[in-house]
Amino acid sequence: MGAWLETPPGQYLLAWEQARIDRAVFDIFGYHALQTGLPELDGLRANRMPHRWRASDDLSDVHPIALDMSHDPEIVPGAATVPIGLRCDAEALPFPNNCLDLVVMPHTLELAGDPHGALSEASRVLMPEGRLVILGFNPASLWGLRQRLGRTRQGLGIGERRLFLPDAGEFIGYWRLRDWLKLLSFDIEAGRFGCYRPPWNTEKWLGRWSWMESAGDRWWPVLGAVYFLVAVRRVRGMRLVGRVRKERVKAGAAPAVVAHRGGYDRAP
Repeated sequence: MGAWLETPPGQYLLAWEQARIDRAVFDIFGYHALQTGLPELDGLRANRMPHRWRASDDLSDVHPIALDMSHDPEIVPGAATVPIGLRCDAEALPFPNNCLDLVVMPHTLELAGDPHGALSEASRVLMPEGRLVILGFNPASLWGLRQRLGRTRQGLGIGERRLFLPDAGEFIGYWRLRDWLKLLSFDIEAGRFGCYRPPWNTEKWLGRWSWMESAGDRWWPVLGAVYFLVAVRRVRGMRLVGRVRKERVKAGAAPAVVAHRGGYDRAP
């Protein structure tokens, strides 16, 4: 996606995504944070954890595209941007279980060979109550429609040579992703759509349709070109065990109270 992000629609998308991630991660506290995928976006620049890593499955060194920080005065840059320190697939992270407080995955799943495996791997390395931030293209959008039409025309041999969006990867629907997260015991903490402008290739035409940002949030909020969500990893088994233990303690204490009050009868 590197070359496409230098185009006007790519810059438009990247600015929206960077602003959303900055606001999401700057107040997530802990010790260890990881970003996998899309090294052109600095998903950890506003986070203040002492240990941060950026991972890539490419051997080339890619530097984040410089973008202005949000105007929110509470959001300040964290430590200096770290270079890519890990060369690995998102499906095989070199971390032990339950060791990370934050994992950021910008367009990682749709570019992974096994997106469900990559999501399961993120769940494995996250600590209980750890946060997972995901960004992805929305197939139910004008951008997704143009991409599908472009693929169809190419298949028929009558289409344009270049698609509007990068050719690599497959879109994962927002609701389908929520189902995956639910199966992995994640709760959705925040989610929204963005980038409602039509799929124009020029900055001039994208600017003319800027009014669609506010209109899209109000009238068709699920049709944005990209979605963003924050999920929290829950450990259902630990909660269940704790509840069972409490019930057993209460059940064990009840006979003693009955025997004490009655003075002569003991509950079985």
